Amino acid sequence: MGWHSVSILPQVNIIYFGSILVNKKYHVQLSAGQRTQLETLIRTGAAPARAQTHARILLKADCAVQQAAWRDELIAQACDVSIPTIERVRKAFVTKGLDVALYRRPVQGRSPRRKLDGRQQAHLIAVTCSPPPEGQERWTLALLASRLVELQIVDTIARETVRTTLHHNQLKPWLKREWKIPPKANASFVAQMEDVLDVYARAFDPKHPLVCFDETNKEQHSEVETPLPLIAGQPQRYESTYERNGVSNLFMFFAPLHNWRHVKVTDRRTKADWAQCMKELVDVHFPDAERIVVVLDNLSTHTPAALYSTFAPEEAKRIWDRLELHYTPKHGSWLNMAEIELSVLARQCLKRRIPDQSSLIREVAAWQIRRNNKQATVHWRFTTADARIKLAKLYPTIEPIK
Repeated sequence: MGWHSVSILPQVNIIYFGSILVNKKYHVQLSAGQRTQLETLIRTGAAPARAQTHARILLKADCAVQQAAWRDELIAQACDVSIPTIERVRKAFVTKGLDVALYRRPVQGRSPRRKLDGRQQAHLIAVTCSPPPEGQERWTLALLASRLVELQIVDTIARETVRTTLHHNQLKPWLKREWKIPPKANASFVAQMEDVLDVYARAFDPKHPLVCFDETNKEQHSEVETPLPLIAGQPQRYESTYERNGVSNLFMFFAPLHNWRHVKVTDRRTKADWAQCMKELVDVHFPDAERIVVVLDNLSTHTPAALYSTFAPEEAKRIWDRLELHYTPKHGSWLNMAEIELSVLARQCLKRRIPDQSSLIREVAAWQIRRNNKQATVHWRFTTADARIKLAKLYPTIEPIK
């Protein structure tokens, strides 16, 4: 056995000792299937550019073909890469396989991930829907995986398996949402709900105007540093600390069929404050109405007794005779259209720092005038017929008389 040379291209000589290349530590020897795979990868162009470059390197460095392998210097020129890159690709192919040589890591999905069977999934769902451990605000993927191991449901489990199982079952234990939760099959709830919905379905009557009434509050915060103005490339910036300057209450009067609203700012929201609002509604806002239909929340301050504890009996009776009160059910404040209008007020006007009550009154009045001038209103479309279909679970089940 002696030295000889094999010519594959003009000016290209590859030196062998016997059948083994002596100047390379890692020798690429592709099977017929691997060559076909690499040639298809290059021809289709579907793979990333790096993978296509590595495929060309492997094809040119292949020792299994009769023409023998290219020298690294020629491969570097042909593929526009460095010699260390060629050495890394050859080493990766020999030690870790074709996928790592092409993509630097195994192709996702080649080795199937572990999946939970039906019994294991049921246990995971049960744990996810249970209260979190003491000292924890919510379940995390790591906590759920640990709990399944503690319960001996599985010997070991990856967090990714927990995540995909929860995703397939549409469970998100890291999310919470504040919600008004009505009782189930509650006759009192549906009775008050249908009463309010029937009021909303009435035709417009100027002698019997519909007014929705609600209340909220606003903390007053004054700046301790002057905010920096908006400039190109930067948003307006303000100091994170502030000076708290009390809390004001806001009463909302909203007549949807009149496209009208009025906001009254007060220091408190006691029975006396509510009584004064009803007097103002009767004497100032709708003095010509025979009877004002008022939809309001079922609060302890919203009662006829508040009128009698604030005014003389004759005055309280006079105001009460001009009012027709309809209460939303407990946990059903969403039925009050004034709550929708308060949400608009919060988004458009109150979602910022307002330093004091006088500024609050001025800002709210400006918002009120602008919105009234626009004739903005709420078009309520939810009816009693809709409620009996969509909220059927809230209606009691009536057993037939035998």
